[in-house]
Amino acid sequence: MGHKEKKAYLNEIRKRYRKAQKELKTKILDEFCAVCNYHRKHAIRLLWAPFRKTKSKPRKRGSRSIYNNRHVLEPLIKIWLATDQMCSKKLKVALPLWLPFYEQEYGELSTDIKDKLLKMSRATIDRLLKPNKVKYKRRGLSGTKPGTLLKNQIPIRTDNWDITKPGFCEADTVAHCGNSLVGDFVWSLTMTDIFSGWTENRALWGKGSDGVLTQVRDIEKKLPFSLLGFDCDNGSEFLNYHLMRYFSDRPKSKLVQFTRSRPYRKNDNAHVEQKNWTHVRQLLGYDRFGNKEMVALLNDLYRNEYSLLKNYFCPNMKLISKERINSKYRKKYDVPQTPYQRVLSSNDISNPTKQNLINTYKSLNPFVLRKNIEAKLRSIFKLI
Repeated sequence: MGHKEKKAYLNEIRKRYRKAQKELKTKILDEFCAVCNYHRKHAIRLLWAPFRKTKSKPRKRGSRSIYNNRHVLEPLIKIWLATDQMCSKKLKVALPLWLPFYEQEYGELSTDIKDKLLKMSRATIDRLLKPNKVKYKRRGLSGTKPGTLLKNQIPIRTDNWDITKPGFCEADTVAHCGNSLVGDFVWSLTMTDIFSGWTENRALWGKGSDGVLTQVRDIEKKLPFSLLGFDCDNGSEFLNYHLMRYFSDRPKSKLVQFTRSRPYRKNDNAHVEQKNWTHVRQLLGYDRFGNKEMVALLNDLYRNEYSLLKNYFCPNMKLISKERINSKYRKKYDVPQTPYQRVLSSNDISNPTKQNLINTYKSLNPFVLRKNIEAKLRSIFKLI
């Protein structure tokens, strides 16, 4: 049979094949394959070709996703955005904390939707959020100027701190200078506890030693535990007599171990360097804050809503072990927990302090905190 005859025969049986029942379809297909000597799959494609409107991609094999619908995506995306686009490992732990408050703000969810949100894996969360993810490419300038005056008196931390209890903190500053370090502008001071991840931020005008000391004192009063160790980089805002006397002129029972990192080794202060991104850059970006009035507004935000949101509702992960295999490292992390949860689990925190933390937690709603943060940010950015 020639090509023209095959084409004519195909046109004759095509409509009949489409309207036929399953058993008749099989007979027509068998006959078509026998007459034209076609492979069965090729014959099926020829018979159905005119009825396919577009050449769409073949459907992915397997059952359809039970999560990819509007009722599941809407609360997932809103919580993800409220947590500053948290990674899936942390977000999976944060979802049970945030869902009760989500229902208070946006209405009750069905049991089926809540079960799906709580059961979905980290890979599923990543897949569902992929179209909404935003990539940040900007980088800031380094404003660390070496302080050589007290380098010999403030030791480099070479021993491992007892990080099984809270109180050992790392500190660093972040410059809100825009594209130039010239002139005066706002700086952010970050202090983070290694054990719990509890982090406090403060704003200051310039980074003079007096201003840094004032904000370190303010942070120490706000911490729910005693300050036992203070580790910083080699910047002149930290390596000065003001801060050294503040930590050394104390009773022996309240002395603070004051140490510094090695020069040009950022990883020595890895905990606080990470928080510079998650707690400062993600909140304020890289604009230049050259208005002195911003300091009071930023400190109002840092001391209140922002501290409460980050420490009570945003989980963090801690590195348990790191193993080198050839040229790669294999890292193991513990289950993500909020700083509040880690402090409560510590045996070194008194019961009255724990009860105060619990009472504070019960009085909070993360979505209300987020709305207040956004309102205060609008006031701050108006001054740029």
